[in-house]
Amino acid sequence: MKRIKVLRIKPHCIPEIVRIPLGLESLQKEVGGTIQVTYPWDDPVALICNEEGKLLGFGIDNFNRTLLTDDGTPIDVIAGTFLITGLTEDDFGSLSPELLAKYEKMFHCPERFWRTIDEHGRTHLKIDYEPENTVK
Repeated sequence: MKRIKVLRIKPHCIPEIVRIPLGLESLQKEVGGTIQVTYPWDDPVALICNEEGKLLGFGIDNFNRTLLTDDGTPIDVIAGTFLITGLTEDDFGSLSPELLAKYEKMFHCPERFWRTIDEHGRTHLKIDYEPENTVK
């Protein structure tokens, strides 16, 4: 079976370059369930995560990274392990060295998430980087 070189990002860890078999079962194994594929960037890459990651009780401890717009505005939080893959004309593929470097840098620092409650009883999600506590 063909293997592809992708970036795997686990919660509280720095990204890893891994080779995985190309196929649905392999992708599901990597993210721990049914996959969801998004294409949030103009590059020929896909972000593959667990479709039900936020619903399955992964909880705030398993929140992984914040997905940002080009101007740095947070638009989503990815829960659980996710992959960044390259794209071919009709399938997922290996990331080029340039794209591996770009997305490794983008997701290099793990993020720490916690909740606060303000004086009105509203809950707020807070995010901080964990550069000193990275795990490989």
